[in-house]
Amino acid sequence: MSRAAGEPEAAAAGAGPGEPGRPGQSAPERRGRPRSAAADTAIIEAVLRMIEDGVSIGELSMERIAREAGVGKATIYRRWPGKSALMLDVMRSLDETSPPLNGASLRDDLISLLEFLRRRGLAKRNSALLRTVVSHVHAQPELWAEYHETVVRARHEALLAVLRRGMADGEIRTDHDVETIADLFVGPMLARVILHEWKELPEGLAEDIVDMVLEGVRP
Repeated sequence: MSRAAGEPEAAAAGAGPGEPGRPGQSAPERRGRPRSAAADTAIIEAVLRMIEDGVSIGELSMERIAREAGVGKATIYRRWPGKSALMLDVMRSLDETSPPLNGASLRDDLISLLEFLRRRGLAKRNSALLRTVVSHVHAQPELWAEYHETVVRARHEALLAVLRRGMADGEIRTDHDVETIADLFVGPMLARVILHEWKELPEGLAEDIVDMVLEGVRP
């Protein structure tokens, strides 16, 4: 099995003046094997390539990932205790910072948030990864739960904050649950990205969704 560039060999251990057990001698300092950024990248890239090619999470064995990445299986296990932990870092590797919201208008902020989702949906890797994870959400509930807590929740809270501001300003009705209203905005975009990948995500889609939903939720 080949090694990714930058993956050093462990130093050989041998007896010497600092060997523990000798009077007056302290144990030599032991250092762990340095983590190779090249190996990290090779492993995550290998997983992404396979997911793009249609490989499911269930088919992603550690042996197969190691072979595709050109590293030893032990190299993977030194970094991640199991496949769920590896998949979480794979998902995080595609994460992007949400756009800043200027607060100039409710409509502008909502369009900015939905346009961010649309552009991510246009990226083949993002959409393929999201569909793969969602299709295994029941088999890997802890994976989705941790990804939601560490990545998705911040974006969802940003959307809720915009909607609550609209409610306070009298632009959105207050007799319905804000979470349900949030689903009305993001649901159509996510449906195209996850459930109907054959549908296009044209420019102007974010504006169309925002305008249609706002028309229905205004007081």
